Amino acid sequence: MQDQVGVRSGQRHRALGMSTAGFAICFAIWTIFSIIGIQIKADLGLSDAEFGLLVGTPILTGSLSRIFLGIWADQYGGRLVFTVIMLVAAAATFLLSWATSYPVMMIAALGIGLVGGNFAVGISYVSKWYPQDQQGTALGIFGTGNVGAALTTLIAPMVLVAYGWTTVVQVWAAVLAGAAIIFWLATEDDPGIKARRESGEKPRSTLQQLEPLKNQQVWRFSLYYFFVFGAFVALVLWLPKYLIDVYGVDLKTAGLLAAGFSIPASLFRAYGGRLADQYGARKVMYVTFSVALVCLFMLSYPQTDYVIYGTKGPIAFSTSMGLVPFVVTTFILGFFMSLGSAAVYKHIPVYYPDNVGSVGGLVGMIGGLGGFVLPIAFGAMLDVTGIWTSCFILLFALVGVAFAWMHVAVRQMEQQAAGKELSQLPAFPEMQHVHKPEVDRETRGNVLNVWNPEDETFWTEQGAKIARRNLWISIPCLLLAFAVWMVWSVVIAKLPVIGFNYSTDQLFWLAALPGLSGATLRIFYSFMVPIFGGRLWTTLTTLSLLIPAFGIGYAVQNPDTPYFIFLVLSLLCGLGGGNFASSMANISFFFPKSQKGNALGLNAGLGNLGVSVMQFLIPVVITVGVFGVLGGGPQIAQTGEELWLQNAGFIWVPFILLSSVLAWLGMNDIASAKASFAEQAVIFQRKHNWIMCFLYTGTFGSFIGYSAGFPLLSKIAFPEVDSLKYVFLGPLIGAASRAATGWIADKWGGGRVTFWTFLLMVIAVLGVLYFLGIKDQPGAFWGFFAMFMLLFLATGIGNASTFQMIPVIMRKEVTRLMPGLPANEQLRNADKESAAIIGFTSAIAAYGAFFIPKAYGSSIDMTGAPNAALWGFMIFYVICAVVTWFYYTRRGSLLHDIERGVKDAAPVHATA
Repeated sequence: MQDQVGVRSGQRHRALGMSTAGFAICFAIWTIFSIIGIQIKADLGLSDAEFGLLVGTPILTGSLSRIFLGIWADQYGGRLVFTVIMLVAAAATFLLSWATSYPVMMIAALGIGLVGGNFAVGISYVSKWYPQDQQGTALGIFGTGNVGAALTTLIAPMVLVAYGWTTVVQVWAAVLAGAAIIFWLATEDDPGIKARRESGEKPRSTLQQLEPLKNQQVWRFSLYYFFVFGAFVALVLWLPKYLIDVYGVDLKTAGLLAAGFSIPASLFRAYGGRLADQYGARKVMYVTFSVALVCLFMLSYPQTDYVIYGTKGPIAFSTSMGLVPFVVTTFILGFFMSLGSAAVYKHIPVYYPDNVGSVGGLVGMIGGLGGFVLPIAFGAMLDVTGIWTSCFILLFALVGVAFAWMHVAVRQMEQQAAGKELSQLPAFPEMQHVHKPEVDRETRGNVLNVWNPEDETFWTEQGAKIARRNLWISIPCLLLAFAVWMVWSVVIAKLPVIGFNYSTDQLFWLAALPGLSGATLRIFYSFMVPIFGGRLWTTLTTLSLLIPAFGIGYAVQNPDTPYFIFLVLSLLCGLGGGNFASSMANISFFFPKSQKGNALGLNAGLGNLGVSVMQFLIPVVITVGVFGVLGGGPQIAQTGEELWLQNAGFIWVPFILLSSVLAWLGMNDIASAKASFAEQAVIFQRKHNWIMCFLYTGTFGSFIGYSAGFPLLSKIAFPEVDSLKYVFLGPLIGAASRAATGWIADKWGGGRVTFWTFLLMVIAVLGVLYFLGIKDQPGAFWGFFAMFMLLFLATGIGNASTFQMIPVIMRKEVTRLMPGLPANEQLRNADKESAAIIGFTSAIAAYGAFFIPKAYGSSIDMTGAPNAALWGFMIFYVICAVVTWFYYTRRGSLLHDIERGVKDAAPVHATA
């Protein structure tokens, strides 16, 4: 069979097959030191640093040479360059067998490393045989030559044990030389070289070949490859030593188990190329980075031994990952790294068809340098920290940076393309809606390109169903965020019982710090949804809750855990607090003005319910060994009771994982909601942004602050009452009232409801002060408790009403500030600013979770009672009521006529 340019399929397949086989042998030589280096280290008495340098030197040579070898392949033909490099490397490999000193071995290692540069040559050679829609698959198949690393880890240990490392080197050199001769005889020059020779055209100069390297995009691709390939090579070299030293296996077993990582990271590269051709390279990269983050997080946790001194003697257990889970996790990691390696090289022929050699060479060089730099970094980090898993911690940070850069770049590209000629975008599968306009462009996968909830027809036929699905997935994610954020409010009440001797002020600090960090994170989270997209950001922020959940579970099991560790974990719980800002901003985009109050009330109210769920659930689960031996043994309380306080953290883990999966699979991004930080930063110029920050601090700041401080305050004020059985009712009432009363603000107006709410809060605080003053009398606790329930009820109503005010205020203000814009543009700007303000006000208000518990602690420390703090809160509510009346509810104020039906907030309708 022959195509339109005279290339037969048999020629293509032979070129691809021989290139792949040749590259597999090259890769086996390139990683030979991962096995023989261990014996050489023992023979020469090398240090860990010297061993790392010896192992990494071939990787360095192979990496640095890739860019030049890629250019030469474009200029002189991949077939010639590929053959010559194999012969030169075979000679250097044979020389190594005669080396007896470290310097001579280093010289031989430099020559051996050239064989790794053949990757860039092969990429250039193979890509010229295939059309663009098949290049991903073809290059993926070629990349499976990485399996040569497995050939070395599987076969070399047996040869080494039987005959010595010099025999391994000599056999490998002979095989490489034979492969070079077979490759030359079985292949032919690629079509590009043939056509150029027939036309007499001169090859492009080196400077012309290097021209694309000035593009930032090329360096971004290089960072991806630094992880997916560089980290793969580094782990191939590092894992045998890791397995021997950490798990105590012998060399042959280490080689076999290391193959469990290298084989999937090689063979499935072909499948990655096919997926990139079929579904798009970017989608494959998103999945690769997501799974890698999870796997590396699991691998990063160091081996930790705990000893609990119980009544029947010490109870010891370990949190280390066993050998089998380790091998399984590395297998999964290797599989997805192989998909990512293929996806990276799918980009290059599409963007740079005339510079595959130079661009592919640079990307390959940076990736190969990862294989050189990372093993050295692994050794250095091990020397400095003494923690074996430090290598995985480094890779976790690396993939996090690559993931963030990729997503920001993709979003920027889509924003820039929106106002340009879309047909100029690369023809990736995920961009086919651009190149084929007949394809439905309203909903493409998880991205909603057309979203107009104010259009009644659109809302009824399409919008309502999508919006509600996103809302009902968002709610459990937010509920878990609140549960993790406020978990210390219950944990601190139990710490003294199991042997943690902390003062009252120290305990209040632990309750207050999540509020401080959560509020600070909200400032940044407020602007993330338009930048990253609600679907991805919700998934990532929900997954981030695993960090404090696991941390608390491990830390509370040992009474000797330093107070500093608890302070850090307390701050990390703020990751849950930050989620509220982005969640509310995201949901606000989905609903029309007439339903925003109710939708935001449901999202926030049922999300706030996480505090109550947590305060009800934790006192129950800590009395039972829910997770068996996996969760660790119990702690013995002062009363002799067995408690599993670690369940306060561990209980959320399965729900966090499930909710993250639901968010990724079921939520949507709204294309029109995209905006940079600079576009959103206009809210800092809006007067009403700052006013609403002040008012929302009075409502939500009170709710979250009282939720954090109420359990400990009740225990201190009424020590004779087992108040932990009842405190969950406060956040429950506050959350439920927020979810159930959003319609009141929609009907009567948020300004009016907010004003009366603050007056109710003043009355409730006076009631709390009254019952604290008679706390020695019968029934005082129940009066105190009832007044706090009234206070929680008021905060919930106020939370819903203040958020209902924001979209109405901004529609009124945008009409005044931007009178020249069409109605639909005014609406779009009003919605964007409303979302940003909702997020930002929630950030400022969340500081209440810090200041209220801290105010209690300071008041008790200075006066012996919390009364001074409560008087301060009451005065603040009076000021909030006055501000609400002056700006929004008195006659002539901004919302007076709108809330009474005299006027409507313009713009009323938006054109499609």
